[in-house]
Amino acid sequence: MHEKLIGTWKLVSAIREEIPQGTKVDQLGRNPTGYLNYAPDGRMMAIIARGDRVQPAQERATAAEAEALFRSVLSYAGTYTVSGNEITHSVDISWNERWTGSSQTRLFELEGDRLVLATLPSPDPLDGRMSVRRMVWQRVTA
Repeated sequence: MHEKLIGTWKLVSAIREEIPQGTKVDQLGRNPTGYLNYAPDGRMMAIIARGDRVQPAQERATAAEAEALFRSVLSYAGTYTVSGNEITHSVDISWNERWTGSSQTRLFELEGDRLVLATLPSPDPLDGRMSVRRMVWQRVTA
């Protein structure tokens, strides 16, 4: 199964299901963007951004613009292992220093050239709400 994950994936959607309400929302806006890469050597990288990010008014962002940009993107890299339908990302470097050194476990499903990754029920790293986050990825390269 590990071999089928290798390659680059482009983000299609990111839906958060809040617990216990069951409310589903676009976690990163209507058109999030991102890339996920799984390499044959067991390394991975991810960068994900909201689809509604706003460019700074000037070449240099103001403090408020910089904060808004920072809060609208997440990224991390490390190694990965696969066990059954679980993939664990062991984080070496991250946008959120709390994740550096952590393990991020996701349930995954492969549906043709689509990969669905879902968190276990946990606090959302962006706002702390208990939820399950599901991201759908489209294969770009193998």
